[in-house]
Amino acid sequence: MKICSYTLRNTPIRSPRLGILLEETNTIVDPNLCLRLDYIREGFHNPVERADYNLNPSLSHILKYSDNPIETIENGYALYLFFQKVGINELPDGTPLSFQLNNEIKLEKPLDKISTYRDFYAHEKHVAAGFKKRKEPIPEAWYEIPAYYKGATHGFIGPEDEILWPHYTDKLDYELELAVILGKGGINIKEVDANEHIFGYTILNDISARDIQKKEMAVRLGPAKGKDFCSIIGPVITTADEFDFEEPDLNMKAIINGKEWSNGQSGDSNYSFAQMIAHASMDEYLAAGDLLGSGTVGTGCGLELDKWIQTGDEIELIVEHIGSLKNKVGKKRELNYGEL
Repeated sequence: MKICSYTLRNTPIRSPRLGILLEETNTIVDPNLCLRLDYIREGFHNPVERADYNLNPSLSHILKYSDNPIETIENGYALYLFFQKVGINELPDGTPLSFQLNNEIKLEKPLDKISTYRDFYAHEKHVAAGFKKRKEPIPEAWYEIPAYYKGATHGFIGPEDEILWPHYTDKLDYELELAVILGKGGINIKEVDANEHIFGYTILNDISARDIQKKEMAVRLGPAKGKDFCSIIGPVITTADEFDFEEPDLNMKAIINGKEWSNGQSGDSNYSFAQMIAHASMDEYLAAGDLLGSGTVGTGCGLELDKWIQTGDEIELIVEHIGSLKNKVGKKRELNYGEL
């Protein structure tokens, strides 16, 4: 399945809702509404509450409370297929069970609430390019552990959202990454069991303020203000069962204003996601809803290429079997205290 989060543009209340994207028909199915209809047909007096309890319209809620989130969502899709077969397409009040993906629908970031964000540094080609610019060798420790940093979660945005350019940076960069969302928590997870904890895979664009990041890293702390202002995920989460619960090797590209800048493979990583999960969970509890990034794939940022994005540029990250994540770079902000 390809899991998305959507809102209806022309409604006064735009709360994101869990959806299943059917690419062949460009349709978004709402599994919560399908379960609600099933309860209505069975004669329950509280179908809304029952549906929200058993198949919540929030993905983060499902990940947090469902023992098998993929199966939970699949059950809603199975109901949709049944209703299609018998010719039922809407609730009694006229609310449709599915929507065409058009100008009336906006895709949001596919995970509505991220528990914890960890971003690794796992692609040697990218790591080597960074240390070469600093005229330093790759530290031996990099080959010993899958290192990562923890970032803020409130700055995450989704497809077509404008990329924030903070007032305090003059050098903005994109980062082409693959990420996983955990569907099952745990502590001291064995590497051999780690893939069982992955709900699905999505595209991650870890936007960076390179000049500020350079200063932060010079004092052996950070990144912080160099990263925390904006990260992007989407357009969908491809569930792990689509890859037989094995880590895939996916082609990854970055297209800037229609021209290819980056091209790499997720499988070139020096560490697997299973190794990353096992390492991060050592005497630390990982929670369902956590987001783990792989780090930038080789050639996957302007820093490596000495090419820099500018205001108005359109950035498109393409990862096979997941999709295309597009965003436009906003204007550099002015400092307005207390205001965005």
